[in-house]
Amino acid sequence: MFQTGRVILATSTVGLDKDVDLPLMVDALRARGVDAAAVRWDAADYDWSACERVIIRSTWDYADRLDEYLSWVDRVSAVTRLHNPAEVVRWSSDKRYLQDLADQGVPTAPTTFIAPGDDVALPANGQFVVKPTVSAGARGAARYTGDQVALAARHVRSLNAAGATAMVQPYLSRIAEGERALVFLGGSFSHATRKGPVLTDIGVVDNARVAHPDLVGHQPSAAEIELATAALRVAPSRDEVRVARVDVALADDGSPVVMELELIEPNLFLTHNPAGLRSFADMVQGL
Repeated sequence: MFQTGRVILATSTVGLDKDVDLPLMVDALRARGVDAAAVRWDAADYDWSACERVIIRSTWDYADRLDEYLSWVDRVSAVTRLHNPAEVVRWSSDKRYLQDLADQGVPTAPTTFIAPGDDVALPANGQFVVKPTVSAGARGAARYTGDQVALAARHVRSLNAAGATAMVQPYLSRIAEGERALVFLGGSFSHATRKGPVLTDIGVVDNARVAHPDLVGHQPSAAEIELATAALRVAPSRDEVRVARVDVALADDGSPVVMELELIEPNLFLTHNPAGLRSFADMVQGL
């Protein structure tokens, strides 16, 4: 006998196929008497108003259908409680939020944004990364060296021609030490994972690459937790951010910087952290 109203974990076709955490989440909630199920966000004629809550989980195709997706977010928000809220989803769907973090004094990877019609100015020295501001899983991203500026410029122009804003960041020399993923559930730090470098090839856009290679558990430093917490404070409706992942890397001097916030559909790596799965179920029950 279920003890609560229906809780839907919103996913996608690719999420149903690839999200290994999803069945664990559903089972953990149902074991606690929660009427939980996973449903595609674009399921035809699904009655979202019949749900007590909708928690966005693995809607991993949102970047390819952003306008349609944000319309869905607004519709669901109008008829039930959505986590994270629509304001948070809209803000974090475009990585230009990194400028908001920088403006508030949060250390971030230095980022230049090149919108359609802007001049294309790229670093002449050192390695750097070009990617679209709306993307997931490192899609559309490539790493370049200083002697590949012409190739990188073509990448930027191709993104602009498709209506996208490009972003350019230095390729951090210490990324080989791993990018840290700090997970927050219900506003509190839950667990962390570290992954290996993603952009191992140079001058190549490879959308089939593994987005989270060589995962291992990670014990974050106090500085990393402090940085992640400061970044989350900048988000709109910050007290309503229930599920979050802050991706952090080390700058050349060893200090942590924010690479990006994952406030829409972050992979939480729960198969690598049973305590994190319990924290997720606790969070949902406490909503």
